[in-house]
Parts: sequence; structure tokens; C-alpha cells
Amino acid sequence: MRSDFELDREQSLALGALALLLAFCGAAAVFALGSRSEAAGEAAQRRAILTQLEAAQGRSGARGGKAAIAPDAAFFAAPTQGQASALLQAHLTRLVVAQHASVTTSATQPTTREDTSDVVRLRATFDLGLAPLQTLLYELETGAPYVFVDALSISPRGGGRRGAEPPALRVTLDLRALWRRTQI
Repeated sequence: MRSDFELDREQSLALGALALLLAFCGAAAVFALGSRSEAAGEAAQRRAILTQLEAAQGRSGARGGKAAIAPDAAFFAAPTQGQASALLQAHLTRLVVAQHASVTTSATQPTTREDTSDVVRLRATFDLGLAPLQTLLYELETGAPYVFVDALSISPRGGGRRGAEPPALRVTLDLRALWRRTQI
């Protein structure tokens, strides 16, 4: 059996355009289903994390009736942000002096957009050896009040002579700490 099915040029172009349109729609549908699947997976992960957090909240609530918060010693207590910055500067100076060094420069830094209103920032520069620097950083980040090192810049200071002490390092720290407003 022979069919007399011949297409002219316009019909061929229209049929090709229709096939292209169907392929594009099919690809769009596959992409949409894949995106929906990824979003559903992410939502399921977030629900699982939320469930874990709620369970942990319930356990801490059963112990003391409220969620765990930082102790008062974790904060610099001051009536103003400027005084809290001064307390942070004094705290850092005490730690640096304990390492037999002194702070060369220090300046309060402005808060960033991501900061909350209870954050103070400080940039300090001093000269210190490697071992005392390690001790200082450990004391800063594990002690109270809580101080966070946001940036650390180290450069060699002076040339070391053979047989002499190791050269000191020029250290610049960007610190962030939390403060709690007190009444005047």
C-alpha cells in the first residue's frame, strides 16, 4: 500500500517548529520537576533540623525551664558601646602584657550590617613571638568574656640574627565581642 503523503515546504517548517516546541516544553517540564524535587529535598532537610532543634529545646526546657544562654561573664557589661569598646581594649591589653609585649596601636572599628546592636569591634596591632601568640589566641577565644577573632594578619618584624631570639611577628587582630547594656 502506498501513501501519497507529501509535505510542501511550509508544512515541513510548521511540523519542524511544532516538534521543536514540543521538545522545548518537555525540557522545561523536566527542569521544573527537577527543581521541585530539589526544593522538596531541601525542605525535608530543614524540617529534620528544625525537629532536632525543637527536641533539644524540649530537653533543655525539661532541665531548667528555659533554653541555655550565655553566662553574664560572657559579655562586657557597660552602659554605652564606647565604654564596652574600652573594656575590650583593656582586656586585650591585659592578655598581651601577660605575654610580655605591649599593644602598639588599637582602634575601635565600626559595626557591620550583619552585626547586632550588642557587638563591639576592635583592631589592635602588637609585636609578639609565635609561641606567645598561640597562647594569646587560645586565651582570647576560650576565656570569658567571649571574644572572637574575625581577622588575623601576621608579618615578620625585623631580621633574625643567627643564634639570637626568633624574630618577633607584627600581629594585627580584628576582634569582635558582645556587650550587655547596664544601667548608669
